[in-house]
Amino acid sequence: MDLHRIFGTTTPVIGVVHLQPLPTAARWGGNLRAVIERAEQEATALAAGGVNGIIVENFFDAPFPKNHVDPAVVSAMTLIVERLQNLVTVPLGLNVLRNDAHSALAIASCTGAAFIRVNVLTGVMATDQGLIEGEAHQLLRYRRELGSDVQILADVLVKHARPLGTPNLTVAVQDTIERGLADGVILSGWATGSPPSLEDLELAKAAAGDVPVFIGSGASIENIGQLLQAADGVIVSSSLKRQGKREQSIDPVRVGRFVDTVRACQQRPQAVATPKAVNTNSASLSR
Repeated sequence: MDLHRIFGTTTPVIGVVHLQPLPTAARWGGNLRAVIERAEQEATALAAGGVNGIIVENFFDAPFPKNHVDPAVVSAMTLIVERLQNLVTVPLGLNVLRNDAHSALAIASCTGAAFIRVNVLTGVMATDQGLIEGEAHQLLRYRRELGSDVQILADVLVKHARPLGTPNLTVAVQDTIERGLADGVILSGWATGSPPSLEDLELAKAAAGDVPVFIGSGASIENIGQLLQAADGVIVSSSLKRQGKREQSIDPVRVGRFVDTVRACQQRPQAVATPKAVNTNSASLSR
């Protein structure tokens, strides 16, 4: 995955637009125009603050279905992505929760979005939606059938979930890349707003080789300098919102401060880290 070609930088900051409840969601309010206007405001604030990309996700549709969202959700997200493309010039991505990677890929391919996020690409995870099984074989074949070059960013041992069997971060990263053919991997903490540990990021980066590793949750101005020592980019949302609360709207001042902090981290000399021995029987996890 060529980060500079897609995002214009080798250390991209990807902001998130958390969509208000969409049609058929439990908390759907019946006003799609209001949902679109909120999404436009947040995307504009993120772009003005200097992010390198934006991912759109149906975050407030919880409780989520496991694998397939209603067609109305697909239609609404397609419409919203097209509207946002008329407002911002940064590349857009999709995450259709909980794990509807096929719909995300379809929307991205038809709208010209650059990437998707897939919570479970390989393996089996126990979640609040039940057991979710990765379907990398179907997704990669679907991408080929569509003639699409949309990039697939895949979570490894995704948040709000537990793996079946003994978790092993190194093997999970390698399987996601080598057997699932992910273009990039994402490492999060145990839940939304919780960061991964630096040790886990180092293990993931060592296992990923040349494939980019993204911080998937919990990044803030206070910790981003440390976390980026072992990551290639960051997906960030909660800490960019007013008062740092995920229910609030995006604060462009917070966005600008976060982006400035990342850029300052890029400019400072980096110490050469001594590679750690990889334990193939266990891994440090904070899920």
